[in-house]
Amino acid sequence: MQSAKLHFSQSENNYQIKEAYKTLRSNVEFSGQNVRVISVTSCTPGEGKTTVAMALARAFAEAGKKTVLVDADMRKSVLVGRYKTGSVRLGLTHCLVGRERLSSVICETDTPNLYVIFSGPVPPNPSELLGGRIFGKALENMKQVFDYIIIDTPPLGSVIDAAVVAKQCDGTIMVVESNSISYRFAQRVKDQLDKAGAKMLGVVLNKVDITGKGYYGHYGSYYGKYYGKYYGKYYGRYGEDNQNVAAATRSRPAPTPAPDEDDLDELNYLAGVTRKD
Repeated sequence: MQSAKLHFSQSENNYQIKEAYKTLRSNVEFSGQNVRVISVTSCTPGEGKTTVAMALARAFAEAGKKTVLVDADMRKSVLVGRYKTGSVRLGLTHCLVGRERLSSVICETDTPNLYVIFSGPVPPNPSELLGGRIFGKALENMKQVFDYIIIDTPPLGSVIDAAVVAKQCDGTIMVVESNSISYRFAQRVKDQLDKAGAKMLGVVLNKVDITGKGYYGHYGSYYGKYYGKYYGKYYGRYGEDNQNVAAATRSRPAPTPAPDEDDLDELNYLAGVTRKD
């Protein structure tokens, strides 16, 4: 098992903000005892879904729940650059392509009860990997060890990955940036989750101006601010990422075969992690 120290900003350690996430944690707990695998998505990049996913996982861990945060935004992850300090070599991609065991890619953090699986290198087929047999089996095995599994997924307004993951989860939380996303756009994203068979737990209204002026405001821009430009700038590099992965693959030995069912059941010997009572 890998280890990593997490760096939290001053605002994330703010008392009021931490209390708000404790309230969110309580609301999730009141959703039912069977709601343990939770995906977090948004309409567009930049709405704060990764921050919400990390803060929610941290809140569960601080409540004594063994929690793992899975970075499933494999196309353009921000989790590593924002929170991690130290050397982490392996990520979710290595597990899903069959090169590493699940126990090898999990990171134990310096926050008690909080574990993280970082995304790893950009694969050429993220949707297929997230909808595949190995990811489903990994979720089953992690449920035997962890109380809660929080999955950070890409914005559903940009790529379909979040819907692929959501249908395998017990519930989904959608993060919406205040005064940025129109009601119609948010409804379309929610409809996409419904079509995937996802169970919506609720919506987190993020980046709210609490000074009193324009508290909820109007949901102004529809696609302009993020969906077009942001999508093109970041997720539009998907083809370039594919070329880089393809070039790297040609220079490497043939990948090891995908693990069989017995290999996927090896979470029993996670160092420092015991199964739930």
